[in-house]
Amino acid sequence: MIKEFKQFLLRGNVVDLSVGVVVGAAFGTVVSALVSDLLTPLISAVAKAPDFGGLSFVINGSKFMYGHFINAVVSFILVAASVFFFVVKPINVLISKSRKEPPADPTVKKCVECMGEIPINAKRCMHCAQVVI
Repeated sequence: MIKEFKQFLLRGNVVDLSVGVVVGAAFGTVVSALVSDLLTPLISAVAKAPDFGGLSFVINGSKFMYGHFINAVVSFILVAASVFFFVVKPINVLISKSRKEPPADPTVKKCVECMGEIPINAKRCMHCAQVVI
């Protein structure tokens, strides 16, 4: 039973998953710092409203704190935008540069007699009338 447990722990996908979780958590911290330390102050400098948390209204004694919702939406948009522009787009560019288009199927072939180019399905050369296999 211990041997099976050890096999399970050392299986590649368990180790890969644990590494992914740890790297994901660290990356989440970096993205949160980017949003809270750089992007949010930049927006607050432009909008002149660093925090919407104090915005609310009251209906029949119930207080609706819509400012917190606005903060959450702005934070979500900033996180999503930063992940998209600083991670997804650069990765997509790297992947597209690393992929090479497969060569297109040839549409012509060389005649063995005169070395002229003829269509791939031709049975006779259009230049020298040689039968082409």
